[in-house]
Amino acid sequence: MLIAHKIALDPNNAQATYLARAAGVARFAYNWALAEWKRQYEAHKLDPTLSKPSQAALRRQLNAVKREQFPWMLEVTKNAPQMAIIQLGQAFQNFFAGRARYPQFRKKGRHDRFSLSNDQFSLDDSRIRIPNLGWVRMRETLRFAGKLLSATVSRVADRWYVSLAVDTQDDSPLPPAENQGAVGVDLGVKALATLSTGETIPGPKPHKALLYRLQRLSRSLSRKQKGSANRNKARARLAKLHARIAAIRSDALHQLTTDLTRRFHTIGIEDLNVRGMVRNRRLARSIADMGFFEFRRQLDYKAAMRGGQVVVADRWYPSSKTCSGCGHRLDELPLSVRNWTCPACGAVHDRDVNAAVNLKNMAVSSTVSACGEEGSGRRRKTGAKPASAKQEVSFVHVCT
Repeated sequence: MLIAHKIALDPNNAQATYLARAAGVARFAYNWALAEWKRQYEAHKLDPTLSKPSQAALRRQLNAVKREQFPWMLEVTKNAPQMAIIQLGQAFQNFFAGRARYPQFRKKGRHDRFSLSNDQFSLDDSRIRIPNLGWVRMRETLRFAGKLLSATVSRVADRWYVSLAVDTQDDSPLPPAENQGAVGVDLGVKALATLSTGETIPGPKPHKALLYRLQRLSRSLSRKQKGSANRNKARARLAKLHARIAAIRSDALHQLTTDLTRRFHTIGIEDLNVRGMVRNRRLARSIADMGFFEFRRQLDYKAAMRGGQVVVADRWYPSSKTCSGCGHRLDELPLSVRNWTCPACGAVHDRDVNAAVNLKNMAVSSTVSACGEEGSGRRRKTGAKPASAKQEVSFVHVCT
């Protein structure tokens, strides 16, 4: 199993300056290669005798001209520009395969990162050795044993991180899930998750809690003169607050998904149309503040690491409108109705708990059915999902 462990770094001022310079070199090489790719592709369309652009050819081209045209690139590790061009080639592969959009230019302050191949760095307990820089302290040691594949150093607000990709030998690097049966999980806005056991997990709602401070810092930034030092300071303060909001949300999701995958072997959830849900202007902020997509991503790979499984109900499965006792289905159930009585059996249901129980029953029936082929019935079995496109290594699971 391929896993990425993201660890915070603790560099001094000189080391942080080097990291920023290496990230700038990687960003420049990526943008230079993207511009060259476009130019060479247009030239190939006009003259088919010219070769199509490729990441290998662009790497050779940059190596041939960087000493004369870009001598400042030699101040950092050679891996920074080379890996950036390799990543551009992977981005084009994803684009041509229909998995991603056309690659865009990287922007300073948003895409501050550079990557290292496994022969360019080494680990020693809670330290990492970076070429031309030396040892940099890490806030924790690597959790997983296996072959190191790559390292990606990135900056979020005012902090530096390293994401270490590890190829573990075991398909289930974590202890197996406890024998607590199956569980259904119904996600919501008022409460982050409602379990079929009756447990309710409230969401931290960090964006809502820090909204006033966020608005105040945003107004302060808008009033600063562009290009001034005060504007840079205001931008740094705003970025730090955004990073804090994301960290609070991520921490709550990690605690919930870890607890669920540790306790239950089979977990039933809904296939939520998050993109369509956030189009509701009245609920968009609250829905985005919960992080439904990240919840499912973490749940998928953590269940796979413990040998469990996540069963995803069909997007149109009526979990809330179906009575978990007798199976009677209501024609309509407005969102404002939180409790309802089944007209067939008279059972009184809490909307969220009833949905969670239905998801649990669906997950159990799908696992014991002899004809539970992939794609049959009202569910889909999922294994470990790939990491999101924002991760540096697109095929690994990220643990923080």
